[in-house]
Amino acid sequence: MRSRSPSPRAVGQPNQVQEPYSRTRKNPFFDGLLRAEDGMPSPPFDLQASLGSRNISRTMSDIGNTHTRNAHDSLTDIGNNPFLQPFERSKIGKTASFAFSDVQSHFSFDPNEPIEANEKPPTVNGLTSPTSAKSFRVNRRKENLSTVSLPQSAASFYNGDSPEFEIVASCPSINKLNSFLKATKDEVNAGVPGRFLHVVMAQDVPDVGSIASTITYAFYLNEACRSDQICTVPVISMKRLDIRSQAELKWLLDSCQIDQSSLIFVDEIDLSYYDLFGSLKVVLLNGNKLPAKQEALKQAVVEIFNCKEGESVYPWVKTITIAEDSSCCTLVAEKFALISPEILAGQGFSRLLLAAILLDSANLCSPQCSLKDKYMATLLIHGSGRFGCDGLYQLLRYKMYDVSDLKVADILRKDFKKWTRVGKPDSAGSRMMASQIGMSSIGVPIAQLLDHEDTSVREIKYFQHMEKIRLLMIVSGYYDSKKNFKREILVSAESVELMKNLLFFFNASTSQLPLKAIHQPGLGEEMQAFEIDKVTSRKTIERLLEEFGGTSKG
Repeated sequence: MRSRSPSPRAVGQPNQVQEPYSRTRKNPFFDGLLRAEDGMPSPPFDLQASLGSRNISRTMSDIGNTHTRNAHDSLTDIGNNPFLQPFERSKIGKTASFAFSDVQSHFSFDPNEPIEANEKPPTVNGLTSPTSAKSFRVNRRKENLSTVSLPQSAASFYNGDSPEFEIVASCPSINKLNSFLKATKDEVNAGVPGRFLHVVMAQDVPDVGSIASTITYAFYLNEACRSDQICTVPVISMKRLDIRSQAELKWLLDSCQIDQSSLIFVDEIDLSYYDLFGSLKVVLLNGNKLPAKQEALKQAVVEIFNCKEGESVYPWVKTITIAEDSSCCTLVAEKFALISPEILAGQGFSRLLLAAILLDSANLCSPQCSLKDKYMATLLIHGSGRFGCDGLYQLLRYKMYDVSDLKVADILRKDFKKWTRVGKPDSAGSRMMASQIGMSSIGVPIAQLLDHEDTSVREIKYFQHMEKIRLLMIVSGYYDSKKNFKREILVSAESVELMKNLLFFFNASTSQLPLKAIHQPGLGEEMQAFEIDKVTSRKTIERLLEEFGGTSKG
């Protein structure tokens, strides 16, 4: 007879009577849960009775999973909660979001008035944490984001693509930056007595990257090189009035809570005054040469930040930071990460840097985008907010081409340049004719520009008069409904004779600029619209205008 091997449980154990299994915890910690006050076991816990006697509000994540549960069971607990009733699932395209049917009626505050709340610093073992306290504001959202092509996100799933309210938290880093900007402007208004004026300015290109790097690098120099002998000031290389035409820049500064009244623009400070007395020092960003209007200040340049190797035209400058095919704000963020990484933790401050990096690198997809750009974008991802990096980039791009809230003059000023060309002598031969020519680039059809306001034609003429230009060329580039690129131009001349001369010049350049007239009523003889029959770059049109300016006699 074959012997049976003992079961593994019996190996090495003495023979004993096995006690019946009892599903109870022997840990003394649970004794209080199993014993009543009189020492007798407490009755078993009735879960259904407990749930029936009170309402339990579920979290939003529980509500999101209702499609996997029984409808009756999932709604019994929230049926009596007035705040959760308005949240209903609705399908919009491929993304689902909650429709706010009557959320405002459940708020106990006026939505037109911001609500503030303060968060005290956390305490650990009775000791206050060194982190700064935060304040929160509930604001009514100004813009409608439902028309923006935003990527799917958890925030849009629960709150919709364009919620009516937003909670804005204070940012200690931005508070510190605003204090720095206000102090420097007060110092400049006082004349910077007894100190050197250390100006940080970029090339004459008013884009997000240029303004963001100017502000943040000046703040970095102030934090890293504190001195009683130097007043470091960021100077924005654009006129304050021009910021109205930069919708993406204005939105970004507002979103980051930057005090725009404390910023100093190039038309608000006379740098030549400080250079005359030898108290000016200039830090140049994103280039190797000062803008033409500030070229007289070249002897004051002491540092060049983010320029290409071998392009410096100021041999006396010793402090040069060579560009590494990265965004200028990537290099600034790297410097902050080395000396004050806590500053990058603020959402407003990180958003300012991140927005510039995303636009400079085409959402990290440009061939010039470096690994350092991607690394810094990941480090600053807190600044992207509720829609992520893709959403922030799409929102900025939408703002760049959205002109619905702009006046005609602001649309023309958004991308405008002008130049002077000396033509042939006049009939008396006593003086040379100076031809002022301006070119404005827009991203909407000419017909849409003319229909933007009832007085669009008059506004275009007024803009031309204010800029003191004899010839204004408005160059339009856009995609039609069939995704075909279209190029149109609108010409506004000072006189009928000048318009005739321009048309004669264009007819002689038909191979480079084939034109087809567009009938637009109400333009008059001094203003005409054309469609260009072939794909033509703005550089080509600009070159032809320069040639016309050099030969014009009108």
